[in-house]
Amino acid sequence: MHPSCKRQASMNKENESTGKVEEPTGRITRARSKALGPAGGICSSLNPCFKQDQKRVLRLNSKRAASDENKASVVATVGLQPKRRAVLKDVTNVCDDSLCDDCTNATKIQTNKQTMTDPGENIEMFEDIVMEIPSDEEDVKAKLAEDLSKIRMAETQEISLPVILEEREFTELKCYGARERAAADAMPPIQVSTMDVEVHSHQKKEENEVCEKLGAPKDVVDIDSNLKDPQACGLYAPDIYNNMRVTELNQRPSTNYMEQLQWDITPSMRGILIDWLVEVSEEYKLVPDTLYLTVSLIDRFLSQNLIEKQRLQLLGVACMLIASKYEEICAPRVEEFCFITDNTYTREEVLKTESKVLNFLYFQLSVPTTKTFLRRFIQAAQATYKVPCLELEFLAKYLAELTLIEYSFLKFLPSNIAASAVFLARWTLNQSDHPWNPTLEHYTSYKASELKTTVLALEDLQLNTNACSLNAVREKYKQQKFKCVATMTSPERVGSVFLR
Repeated sequence: MHPSCKRQASMNKENESTGKVEEPTGRITRARSKALGPAGGICSSLNPCFKQDQKRVLRLNSKRAASDENKASVVATVGLQPKRRAVLKDVTNVCDDSLCDDCTNATKIQTNKQTMTDPGENIEMFEDIVMEIPSDEEDVKAKLAEDLSKIRMAETQEISLPVILEEREFTELKCYGARERAAADAMPPIQVSTMDVEVHSHQKKEENEVCEKLGAPKDVVDIDSNLKDPQACGLYAPDIYNNMRVTELNQRPSTNYMEQLQWDITPSMRGILIDWLVEVSEEYKLVPDTLYLTVSLIDRFLSQNLIEKQRLQLLGVACMLIASKYEEICAPRVEEFCFITDNTYTREEVLKTESKVLNFLYFQLSVPTTKTFLRRFIQAAQATYKVPCLELEFLAKYLAELTLIEYSFLKFLPSNIAASAVFLARWTLNQSDHPWNPTLEHYTSYKASELKTTVLALEDLQLNTNACSLNAVREKYKQQKFKCVATMTSPERVGSVFLR
């Protein structure tokens, strides 16, 4: 016989011997094993591998059932466990029936989920768990009741101890209060109103001491009395202006540089330049401080530098560019100053002149001008009015700006011009009263007799006795926003005041 035929015959014999036992093809469960055991005659001796698989399946099922029981008990315990509460609040609602029902429902849901996962193998196990839940709930309730009794016992102990301490402290405080009352009876009573008066008087005393240090006489109105406002600099204002009085002497321009140094320009050329710069400042809406600083820079540069008349306007726009950068928030550009001169000068020429001026002045631009002193002197003049007088302020500014054009006013100090402008403005508005008073004399440090020359020269400018044709300042203050102060004059000459 062929070897392959022999092999086939042996295989057929083996199949015949084992064909009587039908091995299960699906997953073996306990129910299926019980059903197949007697009927199919499955013997563990015939298939040892199947026996081992069956034992492993049973062991896994028992472990899963135990874990599911643990999970169910944990869910029940968690559902019954109360939240953490304050010690003195009511916790009697822990054992409410609704919580037990929720726990039972949660357990049933858990078992239903498990049943849906493995419907064939865990039916008996879930029945056992559901039967065991009531007993577990009873145990949990009993345990919670025991824990609550312990907590209440601890609360009673914790509460009783503070009560005892409070009673003891109360008795001690009572005795201490009696001693304090006895000591207080021996002392005179202190009222709140008295303390307020003392604090107020102490503050007033400090203010008076400050005023005495400033050297203000009793009949002088204190314009720096607002000591609570740090921006007012009430404590330092006198020292600041005293320092400015010294600075104006050190940094003032030459009073005769036209005669001593300059040979190509004249005072009238200077006046024409400044009158044009007034119009430029109005065109670009520059602040008055920029105009005053521009004139100061021009005079300081011309005091020691020779210049040709063709370069005088270039010097003017360069100085206004410097002053704008120093005083303005948004300074005009270099191109704008070139444009305002009809492009007579290039951008490079303006910048070169700017650099030359700054290097000559060593960048010392913080110089006191007439506007610097005028601001404080107007404040002192307004102190005698119950309501601030706008006409006085605008008229003093108008008179001060008239002096910018006149070369002859360089011989007067800026503080002197500012005081004279206030003097003449007060006289123009009211001839029935003397324009000078102790307050103005104190804060300006000028007596009326010391201002006579300046005031008389300033009155000539106001009346335009020299018939000056430079009217930029006059046209500026003829506007309604400045109360048309350029048209105001006094019916009586101010010289009569100095004759009294």
